[in-house]
Amino acid sequence: FRDEDPRADRAPGEFYQIDFEMAFATQEDVLSVMEELIPTVFKKHTNWKVDEGPFIRIPYREAMEKYGIDKPDLRNPLIIQDATTIFRNTEFNAFKEKTIKAIVVPNGATQGRKFFDSMTEFAVEEQGAKGLAWIKIDENNVAQGGIAKFVTDEVLKDLEEKLGAKQGDSIFFIADKLETAQKIAGQIRIELGNRLDLLEKNTYRFCFIVDFPMYEYNEDEQKIDFNHNPFSMPQGGMEALENKDPLDILAYQYDLVCNGYEMASGAVRNHDPKLMVKAFEIAGYSEQTVEEKFGALYKAFKYGTPPHAGAAPGLDRMVMLIANTQNIREVIAFPKNKKARDVMMNAPSRVEEQQLKDVHIKVDLQEWISFNYYIKKAGGFMKESNEETLAATVEILSKKLDDIINKQKDIENELQRNNKIIMQRMNKAQEYNEIDDMRCKVLNNQLNDLLKRIIEIDEKLY
Repeated sequence: FRDEDPRADRAPGEFYQIDFEMAFATQEDVLSVMEELIPTVFKKHTNWKVDEGPFIRIPYREAMEKYGIDKPDLRNPLIIQDATTIFRNTEFNAFKEKTIKAIVVPNGATQGRKFFDSMTEFAVEEQGAKGLAWIKIDENNVAQGGIAKFVTDEVLKDLEEKLGAKQGDSIFFIADKLETAQKIAGQIRIELGNRLDLLEKNTYRFCFIVDFPMYEYNEDEQKIDFNHNPFSMPQGGMEALENKDPLDILAYQYDLVCNGYEMASGAVRNHDPKLMVKAFEIAGYSEQTVEEKFGALYKAFKYGTPPHAGAAPGLDRMVMLIANTQNIREVIAFPKNKKARDVMMNAPSRVEEQQLKDVHIKVDLQEWISFNYYIKKAGGFMKESNEETLAATVEILSKKLDDIINKQKDIENELQRNNKIIMQRMNKAQEYNEIDDMRCKVLNNQLNDLLKRIIEIDEKLY
């Protein structure tokens, strides 16, 4: 069981996987096992072409550069390329001081203006891009449409020589910060492959994504944090942890990807307690915190746990791929709906107070209980209390009111921002049952509740 949001390829909550661990094993040992296991399973249950091992190994950073995603669909022939230096002297303001990613679409110039407009709409409305630039190269080797007026002869020559563009092709450009440009370009690549029907048919293409970063910078908390699995072995061991920039440290982590889906994930485990403590220290955790939160591992490793590595292929997703469906619910016996409910068993259902007591669970609504307490007591304070107590009560109520108003504004802004995207995704992806309107309903309910409380406070105060 894992507390994750549901998607078309991920059931809410529960999942099944083959988890295997190997003592005294290296990363290559584990990958070799999967290269033997996975094709054997697929060949037994499908007549499609199945990649044989050894599978392609793609470092994480290379995957983000070429595919804009860490689970690339290798059936899609389109590749993302960097065009930043090509436009270094551009007069196009949207490209200035930005990372520019380009996707060359062979024979893409045959598409009409409606196609390019719809791709721009997809990029802006569904992926949050600031825009999507594009050009066509006509039969006279001249740039046409889109941002053609900013494509000089020198730029066009570079696009042909460095990116491999030619007459009859179209090129899409995404300009933004590096990470944002990569991710948006990745989604554009996927959408182009689907809309233009470029994907290789009746085949399973496998690859391993390796060399994941050990750490990343958490913008929200302004600190170094773990990128993926905190219990993975850092490449370079203690020397790397002590001497390298944390953002340059790689981990022995790997994913098996099939046709654009992560099908297995694993790592060489960090079995050394000193290494584990140092790794967590870099992310801001003390040894005491490690011992308190991960005591079982911490103590077990002190007894001399052997080096070990493993992986866990997901059975549900394997069956989904073999069955050639894009929705994992189609291959699960009793699937949960998009609200994570089992409609056959009507679960989860309402829990009675006695049931909670039996398992020593208390539902704590302290914030609102405290708030309601002051509301109920306000009248008594106003009648009986002195000026100082009354002023303190009014201050408390005022702060509560300000909090509610701020929450209301945040919810209203979020609803407004998401409304267009929600409507478009409902229209586009309804057949895959990917749209979860629960969040929107919850936000609406919260908004209505907050409005009612504001009115109640207003009546009490004034």
